[in-house]
Amino acid sequence: MEYQYPIDHNWSTEEIIDVIKFFEKVELAYEKGVDRDDLLNAYRRFKEIVPSKAEEKKLCSEFEEMSGYSPYKTVKRVKEELSGERIKMG
Repeated sequence: MEYQYPIDHNWSTEEIIDVIKFFEKVELAYEKGVDRDDLLNAYRRFKEIVPSKAEEKKLCSEFEEMSGYSPYKTVKRVKEELSGERIKMG
């Protein structure tokens, strides 16, 4: 992609990698489809790193603005689907 992922420079290298993995799963949901449980696990790890709703909203808004992909809508859909389903965003 031609954009940078929103990150906090106070995070550890491992945390940065895990946040980027979450955003990559969101991209995959739009581009090819992604396993529901994989995306949910990536989101859970993202929430361990970013527990604040305000910070989550800020980072996800920045990502959506740059990429056109909505982490909020993707996670909402993931929570509505059955376990093991493949998620493909429209």
